[in-house]
Amino acid sequence: MSRSEFKKELMSVLNLEVSFKNNFSVLSQKSEAVSQNSTNEAFSKKWCDYKDSVEKENLIIMQKKWYLECYDFKSEEDFAAFLQTKKIIYDAGCGIGFKAAWFAQLAPQSIVVGVDFSEAAQFASEFYKDIPNLFFIRGDIANPIFKENSVDYVSCDQVIMHTEEPEKTFSELSRILKKEGEFACYFYAKKALVREIVDDYFRLHCTNMSHDELIKMSAQLTELGKRLSDLKLSIDVPDIPALGIKGGEIDIQRFIYWNFLKCYWNPDMGEETSKMINFDWYSPSNAQRYSKEEVETIVKNNNLKILNFHEEDACYTGRFLK
Repeated sequence: MSRSEFKKELMSVLNLEVSFKNNFSVLSQKSEAVSQNSTNEAFSKKWCDYKDSVEKENLIIMQKKWYLECYDFKSEEDFAAFLQTKKIIYDAGCGIGFKAAWFAQLAPQSIVVGVDFSEAAQFASEFYKDIPNLFFIRGDIANPIFKENSVDYVSCDQVIMHTEEPEKTFSELSRILKKEGEFACYFYAKKALVREIVDDYFRLHCTNMSHDELIKMSAQLTELGKRLSDLKLSIDVPDIPALGIKGGEIDIQRFIYWNFLKCYWNPDMGEETSKMINFDWYSPSNAQRYSKEEVETIVKNNNLKILNFHEEDACYTGRFLK
């Protein structure tokens, strides 16, 4: 099918008039909420800084592998077979679009739409302008974009906690699913008590920092993580349930990272990507974290069935059936 044919089908499931220029449209760029605008600006600047990084391809490879693990797909071929049964696929919070492009390439007869509230949506449309079944919109995923019961697969990966009201966003994304449609969603997990307190206080402090100051701080945290990792020391930690600290043998960098301060470092990802991940944590004003029970309650309140549920120290992910 041609882009114009895909576009005609897409227009039939959208909730409002959308004017596309090639593969891109702008619905909204601003929120009424100050914290959401701050979050959008942080992501716009992050992706603007990172979009041409030589490390980006390593990040994409890692993210694809992690996506398959998080949402219980045995292989890329397994995921492709799944997507090819879905006519309308929605990447809610698409960033610079590499997952949306991946979906579109794996399911070339499906219509894939990536939406992001930041400037990243436009970057994505430029990167992937030659994929005919792929469209990008700059807008708020918490607001109605699709008609009710119109989308076969919604993916909201590493995004929902950055919206102004994550529970409201989850409900909107559930509402647009067709009967028997599936919703893949990622939630930040609550960490140890001291780490949670530091994160809240530190994020509030970061709202008074400039973009350049945040980038500099992120580089410093990355260097701290690297130096701790280079020590190659492990400690045997006792269980401290009152602080949420799990006992056992653990590398000193990971012990500090999980329990006290996010200072991400991954030599396989590289310095630029590690810095971006630290920036990604402290810069957005909106970054809600959840317990497993809270996630399960959100899913239940939206009358969805849990198909799979994946737990890591960093997150909870799952695929949920309508």
